[in-house]
Order: sequence, then structure tokens, then C-alpha cells
Amino acid sequence: MTTSTKKSEIVRKWHLIDAKGKTLGRMSSDVAELLMGKSKSYFVRNLDCGDYVVIINAKEVKTTGKKELQKEYFRYSGYPGGLTRETLQNLRIRKPQEVIVHAVKGMLPQNKLRDTMLGRMFVFKDADHTYGEKFKSEGIK
Repeated sequence: MTTSTKKSEIVRKWHLIDAKGKTLGRMSSDVAELLMGKSKSYFVRNLDCGDYVVIINAKEVKTTGKKELQKEYFRYSGYPGGLTRETLQNLRIRKPQEVIVHAVKGMLPQNKLRDTMLGRMFVFKDADHTYGEKFKSEGIK
């Protein structure tokens, strides 16, 4: 008889990912898979089964082709003439963490669990992060 996964049975691990030299899209899909928990044997779509992910060196993530100049991010204030465009190159200078957050957010399912999944992802622009104790206990770092 198959049993359904309970919220109390979910085990969360911590993953440290160094974005230095990695391609944005390929890394983002791997991070999205970890946040969803799709690689776990007890994965179900209606529960948040994912792990914690810490990403360092966000400012050194790679993109291919002419994306630095051609890829644009939009935001709208709600007022007439309030559409703001920004290229990947400018966003990387201003907020390098947002590039990764935006890419991963687009790869997660568009449902009520997406915000809780994104809440377990921590992105840092440099190699310094505040979650070193989590990795020392598990022997990752």
C-alpha cells in the first residue's frame, strides 16, 4: 500500500553553491530542483519538500551570447509612464543577487508554495555568507 508523504517526514538539507564561472540558466535549474525537492523519493507536488540553498559569488555568474546587453528586466510602478527597463549588465552592477533570484523564480512552479521555496534560498554577491555554521556541522565546507 502506498502512503502519502506527511509534513513531519520531510528532511531538509543545506546546499552551498558557488556561482563563480557557472552559466546562469543551468545553475538556476539545478537550484530550482533543490528548492522543490524533486530528487527526493518522497516528493509530492502539494507539499514543500525542498532543501535550503546558499549561493555565493552571485556577481561572477556567467551568461552566454549577447545577453549582457540584450536581456532586459522590466518593472512597472503602476503609474502612466512608470515602466522601467534595465539590462542584465546594469542590474548585475546594481543588484547582482536579483539576477539569480529572478532566474530561479521563473523556474519554480507558479503556485502558493513558490514564495516559501524562494524563502529558503539565500544569495550573496561575494564569498562571505552568514550560514557557515550550517555547513561546518554537516562537513560540507
